[in-house]
Amino acid sequence: MNIKTVMVIGAGQMGSGIAQVCAQAGYKVILNDLKDEFVEKGLGVISKNLSHQVQKERMTEDEKNNILSNLVKSTNLGDAKEADIVIEAAVENMNIKAKIFADLDQIAPEHTILASNTSSLPITEIAAATKRPEKVIGMHFMNPVPVMKLVEIIRGLATADEVYQVIEDMTKTLNKVPVEVNDFPGFVSNRVLMPMINEAIYTLYEGVATKEAIDEVMKLGMNHPMGPLTLADFIGLDTCLYIMETLHEGFGDDKYRPCPLLRKYVKAGWLGKKTGRGFYIYD
Repeated sequence: MNIKTVMVIGAGQMGSGIAQVCAQAGYKVILNDLKDEFVEKGLGVISKNLSHQVQKERMTEDEKNNILSNLVKSTNLGDAKEADIVIEAAVENMNIKAKIFADLDQIAPEHTILASNTSSLPITEIAAATKRPEKVIGMHFMNPVPVMKLVEIIRGLATADEVYQVIEDMTKTLNKVPVEVNDFPGFVSNRVLMPMINEAIYTLYEGVATKEAIDEVMKLGMNHPMGPLTLADFIGLDTCLYIMETLHEGFGDDKYRPCPLLRKYVKAGWLGKKTGRGFYIYD
């Protein structure tokens, strides 16, 4: 199958990043969101990212304009009828994702592959909302998408081998590294990362060390580029809590129980960098 047109649903941080790398690879990209202002904001982020590349002389102004010309705005899910693949990057909520996939199944052509950028939700359950579960797959990009090389490709129970191969090949055209993962809660990345972050929060909660000390130990002792509490603030504490709850529910194992301090911060609205306060305070 030859992929020419990609539709990305969700023009937020992840969706705009996915749209950017697809446009850079020469695909026609339909960037979709609920409101025009959301799409415009996403396109603004892409344009700003590309302008930085021009300033650093990593691309020319003409190359930037060519990439932007590959992007088409959309607020109508019906535009999926033009797509060879749809990559959903909407909010991390099973009911919302299932509704989107059920609608896409009615709209998109028979050959269209439906992919989800979910970071923790089961692909098999998302696929069950459609009548084409063999064409549903997970493409979990890492944040920030234009920079990070990894894409976890998650097979659902019914995902066809040829669909997996198409997605693996496409991922390579995006200058990313595809890694095959089976459909378990949190996949590999978040199953390993989030309990580490949660344990760091417990370490703070129990008074073992200050937040600065915990982050310093992991940076200097384990060679992590940033400490786990700083990373949690960047990811969003609400997202961290949601993924821990997904792991806890999915495995039924108390080793995935979210730290009470994480719950308290989320209830306080201290969600990290995006709200100006999490474990650290941001101007």
